[in-house]
Amino acid sequence: MNTTVSEDQIRSRLILLYQSYGYLPYKVNKFEEYDLYAQYKNFLACKQILTFSDTDGRLMALKPDVTLSVIKSASDRCPVHKVFYNENVYRVPEDGDGFSEIPQTGLECIGEIGLYESAEVVMLAARSLESIHSSYVLNLSHIGVVSGILNQAGIRPEDQPEFFAVLGAKNGPALTDLCRRFDMESQAVSNLVMLTELYGPTEEVLAQLNALPLPEESRCAVEELKELDALLKAFGPSRIHLDFSVVDDIEYYNGIVFAGFIEGISSSVLSGGKYDRLVSRMNRSGGAVGFAVYFNTLEPLWFTEKEFDFDVVLVCPSESDLPLAIREANRCIAAGETVRVQCSEPKGFSFRTRYDVRNGAVES
Repeated sequence: MNTTVSEDQIRSRLILLYQSYGYLPYKVNKFEEYDLYAQYKNFLACKQILTFSDTDGRLMALKPDVTLSVIKSASDRCPVHKVFYNENVYRVPEDGDGFSEIPQTGLECIGEIGLYESAEVVMLAARSLESIHSSYVLNLSHIGVVSGILNQAGIRPEDQPEFFAVLGAKNGPALTDLCRRFDMESQAVSNLVMLTELYGPTEEVLAQLNALPLPEESRCAVEELKELDALLKAFGPSRIHLDFSVVDDIEYYNGIVFAGFIEGISSSVLSGGKYDRLVSRMNRSGGAVGFAVYFNTLEPLWFTEKEFDFDVVLVCPSESDLPLAIREANRCIAAGETVRVQCSEPKGFSFRTRYDVRNGAVES
């Protein structure tokens, strides 16, 4: 793993990264009127919402989402609205009960979204991961590749989420059984099963996709991925792979979707994509693309088990010796060590080295 970095260091890196590309800070209220979330509940990652009554009788909610507030505040007078945020959201974990406070850092690009805006956001997602850990991968997909196959096969929109769920699990046999249940043609089945097996650098997988007899709608999505890949290469090298098991919530996302992973953490630490449908539902013009980094998933980076509570104990029983203790503490800290200065040896803690300032003795 990387040299351990703190949560604050990661946030600072991300903020500098987003600001360098012209994204402005956005601050969200801790709570909004419940109606905002109730009206667009289908687009929320967590359908359960923590509510309370305000002093004026309004029903309020602790925010389960940031994106709704950003779209609500975006001005149509600006062709492209680019913001980043550091916020906490309140959701019920998928594997647990009760609400959790989840810290997020993310960005949103709303308005006239073209190829450049999409490529910029994907690039920033990859560089966000790189800012967190040198060993990372951003898995990229396009919902249109799969939906094109399903649409040509006559699969109704309300039945398609079941296919996306099985594809997301990379379960080829289950996907084959599902296709048979819907009496799909063999070529469509073959294409879908092949998508569960495709994974790797964008250029390599795009070449494999070209060899597949895909329907026109899917081919348009592949062409969009090719154009996106060309711009991403212009931004510079990054570790981006194509992976069609990245499907996420197809009611929320359309077009490109992506998920980020870093070494040592099994779940995704970043997710995002295009969400034009939500913008349209909120009666705003244009489209949107964005992502969020979930800091709760990053906790193993700075909460790893340590051998000692601190590296060095500096015992300084006399105030006259404090200048010497401070100089020694500064030296240790500059060398990357953690230091506890006290008038006597602290009880109940573990440490590697004890330094007695009065007599200069070092005990390990």
